[in-house]
Amino acid sequence: MGLTFFGLTPNYRASIFKQIHEIVFHGNGGYDWGTIYNMPIWLRNFTFNQINNSYTEKNKNQKAEQSWVSGEAKQEAAKNKKIQVPTYVTKASKK
Repeated sequence: MGLTFFGLTPNYRASIFKQIHEIVFHGNGGYDWGTIYNMPIWLRNFTFNQINNSYTEKNKNQKAEQSWVSGEAKQEAAKNKKIQVPTYVTKASKK
């Protein structure tokens, strides 16, 4: 038997609440649950997409920076041999 009234399906309700949670959680304190819940759908979708794009760009920049540090910086150091790893003495002399 199908739905006999108009309402939101459980899957749609879950996606709405997940979107509201993501905006509130990743909005860095700029949004509260009631404001997002009562926000027009088009504005909520726009806000969600802007926050998502911001975090996606941030992750992309961090990955690029990490790959440069771990990859290219090590290769440059090996080529130029300007960076010398110090040798450490494990025990101090007793003099």
